[in-house]
Amino acid sequence: MLPPRCVHYIGFKDDRYWNAFRIWGGPVMIHRRWDRIAKHDIGPDDMAIFAEGDEHQPLADYNATDIDERWL
Repeated sequence: MLPPRCVHYIGFKDDRYWNAFRIWGGPVMIHRRWDRIAKHDIGPDDMAIFAEGDEHQPLADYNATDIDERWL
C-alpha cells in the first residue's frame, strides 16, 4: 500500500487557488513562493501545483512562511 502523497500549492494569490482546489483537491502545504524551503519540502512522490511557471523557474531571493493545512 502506497503512502498518501502530499499536495503542495506554490505561489497562489488569487482565484486561481479555487480553480486548482476544484481540480486537485485541497493542499496539505501552501508555499507562498517558490523558495529554498518549498524546494526542500517537496518529496519525490509529492505533487506540486504552481500558480505560475514550474520547478525550473528561479528560486525567490528570500524565503516566505508556509502554511501547513494539517495544523489548522
